[in-house]
Amino acid sequence: MARSRPIIFDCDGVLVDSEPLAARAYERVYDKHGMPGVDTGIIAQCIGMKQSDIIAKIKELTGHQFPATADGDIWAETKALFSQELKPTPGITAFLETLAGGRCVASSSSVERINHSLAVTGLARFFSDAIYSSSMVKRGKPAPDIFLFAADKMGANPADCIVIEDSPFGIEGAVAAGMMAIGYTGGGHTYAEHGARLTAAGADFVCADWHEISRQLSELGVPAWSISG
Repeated sequence: MARSRPIIFDCDGVLVDSEPLAARAYERVYDKHGMPGVDTGIIAQCIGMKQSDIIAKIKELTGHQFPATADGDIWAETKALFSQELKPTPGITAFLETLAGGRCVASSSSVERINHSLAVTGLARFFSDAIYSSSMVKRGKPAPDIFLFAADKMGANPADCIVIEDSPFGIEGAVAAGMMAIGYTGGGHTYAEHGARLTAAGADFVCADWHEISRQLSELGVPAWSISG
């Protein structure tokens, strides 16, 4: 018998196709502050991290120390790009329109960025106030903190939760939380080894689109959703 299970969605790269825009924002802002070379290849190694961890990783990879007093510049540039160009990932709106059961967002981004992303893409209506940020917990992904926090807020057993993530860090965090992890590779930042890396991080299975996720959930005995188009 089909049974509803709470679904925890990552935001960037899962609900919204934000990663290419976010990478462009980091490159522009680092260039502005006289630190070139922070390209998409560098940012690809930071996907799934919160901003402070991204800045630390960029320093590790490039030697560039971003000035703490200019942290706000990153969000300002990102917000401008999101306002102009951000779109939902293909098929997610139809998926959410017929989704039964509990759901929430658990993201490494700030609450302001999550809310802005969901607002400009028209997805905010699907989550109400069930939006959780790594800023609310001690450790960011790949630690399990944000996922356990989200499950607690939903009143759910972690073992019953299903996490949908696009980054190895997110998958590792979901696995550490004792949750089923679905790897998603349908965003504009996907690459040849993306699925293999999600599998290596512990994903139970990897899907390239929301049709495939719907089919996999149906096979698991979770209520199926019909996505046309």
